[in-house]
Amino acid sequence: MNGILVVDKPAGWTSFDVIAKLRGILATRKLGHSGTLDPMATGVLPVFVGAAAKAVDLQPDHDKAYRALVRFGLATDTGDVTGETLETSGTPVSREQVLAALPALTGPQMQTPPMYSAVKVDGVPLYKLARQGKTVERKARPVTIYRLKLCGGAGEREFWLDVECSKGTYVRTLVEELGRAVGCPACLAALRRTRAGAFGLEASHGMESIQAAKDEGGLERLLLPVDTVFRHLPKAAVDEAAAARLLNGAPTYRFGRPEGVYRLYGPEGFLGLGRVREDTLTVEKLFVERA
Repeated sequence: MNGILVVDKPAGWTSFDVIAKLRGILATRKLGHSGTLDPMATGVLPVFVGAAAKAVDLQPDHDKAYRALVRFGLATDTGDVTGETLETSGTPVSREQVLAALPALTGPQMQTPPMYSAVKVDGVPLYKLARQGKTVERKARPVTIYRLKLCGGAGEREFWLDVECSKGTYVRTLVEELGRAVGCPACLAALRRTRAGAFGLEASHGMESIQAAKDEGGLERLLLPVDTVFRHLPKAAVDEAAAARLLNGAPTYRFGRPEGVYRLYGPEGFLGLGRVREDTLTVEKLFVERA
């Protein structure tokens, strides 16, 4: 089984929990995922199955989109409501204050990863050090917040916020920065990822639906083809003889197409990626077994 299974991750599961469960359902250990989600978060987790796992790091779009519930008046050690309370405040926060703070938080930013994160320092994940009560220096790194939209209130001192951002952005940290901007501590009360790269909620499946499809023998219908990742590239077809050469790592001469990278298709379907240079086609990455 090869393809991309877009999972709607349930709350309380780690991304690794999802992968571990899917290894049993899909009967394969060849799985990769794109963009780790915290246990409290839900939403889009693309899982690359079989040969498609080789495409995880080849995606052109690693941007993400979230809907976040911001709670003002509370700061925690994790940056979300699952952590230990560090500070509380009764300072009122208005919709107008939040709207006024958003422009300064939009665009290129330098963001310091939180201690409760999977970022490694000297080979040790920060969250393991945090659980030991340790705090270490972390390097700020560039991220981009493309769009922030206030979607309305959700109760006293809580607001929904739509976030579109680059890979590596911590929404928890962004929410804490929003709290500082309005003069009231803030943390993340809920988080749902609505898009990861090219994959959105509309293509996602809950774990129960995935298990049901397995029980009914219909798992393959849930998988998106691996070439979905490469739809931005031009398509090139090759005949059976050229496909055989490419599958064996041999170049195809006098290809007659402009230089660049292509999605390659043989008589049996998608083969992988190829590059044309000086009228010669060579393989960049195969997603089928070599002959």
